[in-house]
Amino acid sequence: MTGIGRVGVVGAGILGLAVARRLAAAGAEVTVLDKEDRVAAHQTGHNSGVAHAGLYYAPGSLKATLCRRGVGLLKEYCAERGLPYEECGKVVVARHEGEVPALREIERRATANGVPGLRWLDAAGLREVEPHAAGVAALHSPHTAIVDFPAVARAYADDVVDAGGTVRLGYETTRIRAAGGEVVVNEELVFDRLVVCAGLHSDRVARLAGDSPAPAIVPFRGEYHRLVPERTGLVRGLIYPVPDPRYPFLGVHFTRRVDGGVDVGPNAVLASAREGYRRRDVRAGDLWETLRGPGFRRLARRHWRTGVREMYGSAFRHAFAAEARSFVPELKTSDLVPAPAGVRAQAVDPDGSLVDDFRIGRLGPITTVRNAPSPAATSSLAIAEHVVAQLGQLG
Repeated sequence: MTGIGRVGVVGAGILGLAVARRLAAAGAEVTVLDKEDRVAAHQTGHNSGVAHAGLYYAPGSLKATLCRRGVGLLKEYCAERGLPYEECGKVVVARHEGEVPALREIERRATANGVPGLRWLDAAGLREVEPHAAGVAALHSPHTAIVDFPAVARAYADDVVDAGGTVRLGYETTRIRAAGGEVVVNEELVFDRLVVCAGLHSDRVARLAGDSPAPAIVPFRGEYHRLVPERTGLVRGLIYPVPDPRYPFLGVHFTRRVDGGVDVGPNAVLASAREGYRRRDVRAGDLWETLRGPGFRRLARRHWRTGVREMYGSAFRHAFAAEARSFVPELKTSDLVPAPAGVRAQAVDPDGSLVDDFRIGRLGPITTVRNAPSPAATSSLAIAEHVVAQLGQLG
């Protein structure tokens, strides 16, 4: 591993820091670069805080393999560092008989992925686990957990520095050039290897490195509401609907947080900026880049009705509440207050297909993480193992 030498990592989110941490611990000379003034500024700092057990992912996929490996590593890491890790459990609820076959498919996948402790619940069993939830059946994953991912990312950054690495904030990567077996960033920094973990800007930074423009990142804002404190008793752990198999989104759900609050959401609406956490955040260049992309145009033609429904739920709190009430009937619109939103960096292929699995590419000495949405935070330590193993193969 020490033969890898100097490695630059673009991106100080949880994934870039996990990769840098593993490299630094192995003796590589590591420098993390990020344009923001803090680590975990974007996706890592705006997610639901769920450590996923591996229920949904196609057996044998990178998501399935690295999530199962990663969640075990994450649990051990949180215990070692004294970080919150609470196995509050999760139920995926079939609201009517028509959703039972899809729930059985989730059970099949989860079983194949080795998710521990799974239980199939009937309506009465569901009420024992989540007294305020309603459905004809549910799948219970008792070991699904909640964590504080920004705190985990900060701990990773500390590990990088403690091992002799550098985390350089406020430094934007604007040019990448591979020449003579080295990689030059901004005509200033020289590395033997470069790893791009740029999240919402991963396609742009990959293009700087000469990688293919595909897949393109389409930013989807996930808007949350939060239960008022006196109504958090509606939820013991995590309550999810059966997701639509056509999309890599899990639908509006209830998520208990490590601080005791309960978030409801997210929906998924097109963001008007790569970092568009508020509806008023509009960047014309970002929006134009999204709208002109062939993949997005094909995606929009195929799924415009779903997009309209998501936008309606975004604009009207009562519509958002009605979706959540379909499996927690006691919920009232007045129980919800706005909560901070997140933006998901969703990769889309030119044919309009949403990229479902993790996608990691390599262009000579440059490794590009092109798609790493949920469960990437859960899987971060395992993804780091995977990426660093590929770097080791380069010699």
